[in-house]
Amino acid sequence: MKLHRTDQLRKAIFKLLYYKGALSLAELSAYTNKSVPNITSIMNIFVKDGYVVEDGLAPSTGGRRPVKYRLNEKMKRYVLAIAMDQFITRIVLYNLVNEAVHPEAGFSLPLQNNPEALQQLSVSIDKYLTSSTVRRTHIVGIGIAMPGFIDIEKGVNASFLTDTGDVGLRDWITKRTGIPTYIENDSSAIAIAELHFGAAKDMQDVMVVNMGWGVGLGMIVNGSLFRGHNGYAGEFSHIPLSHSNKLCSCGKRGCLEVDASLLVAVENAKQAIANGTNSRLEKLFLDHSKAEGDHLIEAACSGDQLAVASLSDAAFMMGKGIATLIHIMNPRRVVISGRGSAAGRLLLPPVQRAINEFCIPRLVENTEVVVSELSYQAELLGAASLVIENYQLGQHVDAGLNATARKLSIS
Repeated sequence: MKLHRTDQLRKAIFKLLYYKGALSLAELSAYTNKSVPNITSIMNIFVKDGYVVEDGLAPSTGGRRPVKYRLNEKMKRYVLAIAMDQFITRIVLYNLVNEAVHPEAGFSLPLQNNPEALQQLSVSIDKYLTSSTVRRTHIVGIGIAMPGFIDIEKGVNASFLTDTGDVGLRDWITKRTGIPTYIENDSSAIAIAELHFGAAKDMQDVMVVNMGWGVGLGMIVNGSLFRGHNGYAGEFSHIPLSHSNKLCSCGKRGCLEVDASLLVAVENAKQAIANGTNSRLEKLFLDHSKAEGDHLIEAACSGDQLAVASLSDAAFMMGKGIATLIHIMNPRRVVISGRGSAAGRLLLPPVQRAINEFCIPRLVENTEVVVSELSYQAELLGAASLVIENYQLGQHVDAGLNATARKLSIS
């Protein structure tokens, strides 16, 4: 749907306040290249409707200090963010400033070889919403970040949760919940979060590596997410860099993923324990209340030698892949994000060692590698951003925000 120019400006201002926080009228004018009177007119409407509140005065530049404005955290408009990996799903309700208004919930939900996965996700969403005090009609959308080949235009995941009949996953969830839903590849969502809130903020060319059960990539090119011709750009984990003959989940051999993921690091640690290596991981792996990858990271951060070695081996192979990225993309920065980034600076030495070994020095001298501070929250923030990008301002929630769902005729 094509927006009127005024609606486009309203949406642009709303997104600027969401991503950048409190801004003055002059700053909004500069960002949008629109006149201060135009910005003021729209801002007055936002304030009247309750979307925006004043946030004090900006620092003085010699004249009258300008008023700053921010989104209203008390506005009854909420976003349901869902972050999925191959084994664990997390759900949280955010207000308009990404504050959790209901505690985050996490639960086991295997995606592979699980014919009940779609129904389990649907039931879990219902349970979470029922346990909160937020009315469904006040939820402006659901954003889901998940692994797989995802066509965001059609709302289809070609890899997981495919048993949705004659509609795509996006429309199936919309239909079941009555809430507009949007889906995105997990690595792309993480890159979106890093671009707006994290280590890629205000940068033009950044590669965001998602270290999780697999290894993913979100590509920031010219300040925007790069999707490629069919939307599948960034299949980093299937670059054939492994020297082992292990079979990858994609059905081919030699993929980076078979040597450079948390799943592989866990399996290598288990094999070492079976061969007699002493490690506190032996006891930690018996605790099924947490994911094994989280146990590995926790043990590595506490100095367990086996955990450190297993994680370092995976990080070195990931660094080998990053060296390839640097040769191809020449990025300003590489950000290590996702679940694995919780290991923090433990990852940097082996990654940097691989880059030094495999990269041409002139290419790497102006590229820095950093670990995300958003860490495990990046995917949830990226999922929430999907909703904000698609939210049609001006819809009266109680009068029928969920028109999208009704058009799909809930069954």
